[in-house]
Amino acid sequence: MSIKSFAAGIFASYVRNRINKWAENPHATQEKVFLQLLKKGADTKFGKDHHFQNIKSYQDFTKQVPVRDYEELKNYMDLMVSGEEDVLWPGKPLYYAKTSGTTSGAKYIPLTKDSMPTHIEAARNAILCYIHDTGNSKFVDGKMIFLQGSPELQEKNGVKLGRLSGIVAHYVPGYLQKNRMPSWDTNCIDDWETKVDAIVEETVREDMSVISGIPSWVQMYFERLIDKTGKKVGEIFPNFDLFIYGGVNYEPYRAKFEKLIGRRVDSIELYPASEGFFAFQDKQNVHGMLLQLDSGIFYEFIEADKFFEENASRLLLKDVQIGVNYVMIISSTAGLWAYNIGDTIQFTSVKPYRVIVSGRIKHFISAFGEHVIAKEVEEALQEAVKDSQAAISEFTVAPQISPDDDELPYHEWFIEFEKEPQDMDHFAGVIDKAMQQQNSYYKDLIDGSILQRLKITKLPPNSFQLYMKSIGKLGGQNKLPRLSNDRKIADKLNEII
Repeated sequence: MSIKSFAAGIFASYVRNRINKWAENPHATQEKVFLQLLKKGADTKFGKDHHFQNIKSYQDFTKQVPVRDYEELKNYMDLMVSGEEDVLWPGKPLYYAKTSGTTSGAKYIPLTKDSMPTHIEAARNAILCYIHDTGNSKFVDGKMIFLQGSPELQEKNGVKLGRLSGIVAHYVPGYLQKNRMPSWDTNCIDDWETKVDAIVEETVREDMSVISGIPSWVQMYFERLIDKTGKKVGEIFPNFDLFIYGGVNYEPYRAKFEKLIGRRVDSIELYPASEGFFAFQDKQNVHGMLLQLDSGIFYEFIEADKFFEENASRLLLKDVQIGVNYVMIISSTAGLWAYNIGDTIQFTSVKPYRVIVSGRIKHFISAFGEHVIAKEVEEALQEAVKDSQAAISEFTVAPQISPDDDELPYHEWFIEFEKEPQDMDHFAGVIDKAMQQQNSYYKDLIDGSILQRLKITKLPPNSFQLYMKSIGKLGGQNKLPRLSNDRKIADKLNEII
């Protein structure tokens, strides 16, 4: 065991003990964060406009500060981006994480001197919790690759901006710099396919022990490695034993990854976003990610089924229940106040508080009132894959509201198979049965002959990569929506095939 590996084990125990202190005292921890945020934000424009000085309780806060998304906060965001200080948080942000907006064009999410360290600390702590949980620290001596956006940053009115993953690349600690790959120059390549080929050339002869990134783009990297060498990834990198991912559910990819690697490897799930680093998997054999309660983020929750109702109830952590679908609302040291990040989550545990990401409040299918969410389609597909031994590369689901020939409407599943099931009709039936078991609204629509059973459209290899390339979102941190309530993606896929 190297000195670095030994030291990592000691540090991991120290960090785990610190985490346990706040995880075991969640409500006091959140109350402390809430009061600190109000105090720090009181002299900002937002704080003055919302009379922070008069807020004495959480109830006061809900009356003074309504839930908003980016578009509804845009007046404040625009002032901040134009160069004004003390708008949402004291001073100017350190960075803007630039993301794609829905109706407002580009979104500029502030990262402040108070919020930026929490992103770095949470990512570090996820790895340290893994070391503490498993006793495995030997990987720190190998090479580590992080498939991410370009670290090259632009500037807007004196504040640097870029993709979150590119900003974070500037904060890799010194003791990992020699282990980190790819090189800076390769990381700055804009074209994703060119970048992946360059990464393959740089890494194929290295001792890779940790690989991190969004599963769909890591899969592309693995496939290029295999094309070049004719070997499984596990043969190319015999010491590769830890995959770190975030952004999407890994389970639909797991079987494919194990085939590409040639064996099962440990994995750590992260829940990072431009708005904050919210949770990470702290134990290998426990379902869900530990919600970060001591990272300058105050959480509220609204039941997803009631979110669009007027005056929907805002719940504190103490009010949540396991298995309920919630929209997560945050206030944070980034200067986001009662901010709807757009994600839906479910709690898997309340002692301590652990969550899974169940989807996006705007990514659902409810063309007929069925309220289908990403978690349901992912789990239904997993049931069918287990039943049939099929393998899936990628998929998405859309409603078909007006089919030809007087057919009943249905849900259309666009699936790119790595290995097709022997009986496609049976495969579709397993998915449909699992959907009905999970979603009573969907079942009622099937039973009432409002919908017919789902249909599967098989896509040729690389269809989803071609789609993402066609909309300028190939690679990096871009993710394909699992489902949508319209036919925009479906129509584009039909054009491609």
